[in-house]
Amino acid sequence: MFDLGEVLVPSTGVLPLLAAELGVDVDVLAAAYWPGRHDYDLGGDERVYWRSVLDRLGRDPEPGFVRRLCALDAAKWSALPPAGQALLDGLAGVRLGVLSNAPSPLAASVRAAGWSRAVEVLVFSAEVRLVKPDPRIYARADTAYGTAPGDVVFFDDREDNVAAARAHGWDAHVWVPGTTAADVLALIGS
Repeated sequence: MFDLGEVLVPSTGVLPLLAAELGVDVDVLAAAYWPGRHDYDLGGDERVYWRSVLDRLGRDPEPGFVRRLCALDAAKWSALPPAGQALLDGLAGVRLGVLSNAPSPLAASVRAAGWSRAVEVLVFSAEVRLVKPDPRIYARADTAYGTAPGDVVFFDDREDNVAAARAHGWDAHVWVPGTTAADVLALIGS
């Protein structure tokens, strides 16, 4: 089971594009982008989220621009880079899942992406109205995946999410950029 953001898809391909669209520095965007993301990941309205980002940036929340930013964000977070594709390709035959804090537009974009067909179970926070590291989201993922906690190996970039997954009983690991399918297979003993 993999997290999406910073594991399968690094933010380096997302935030710079959005910052360029907005005509701001990436650090300026990040300061406006992340504060409201928790509620958005819980299933909050995309218009409310993007208007709050634009408000923090002192920009006019024109509806067409809000829709464009929402679409760009979902498209970039759901676009699997070559390293992510190589990881999934190298794990062909292994039962795979994604557990991600992700808003509804991103969840829909990932489900529509061709690469997601290689992933048996996709669990998104907006759809279950829970975000990591809430312990209940790991139980929901087990239910969707049809697993017991001891059956899951999980990778996430955030230590708090990994700690919560371990407390749930998963074999959880902090993602190290550059990890290959061979590394994952060695860890799970395949």
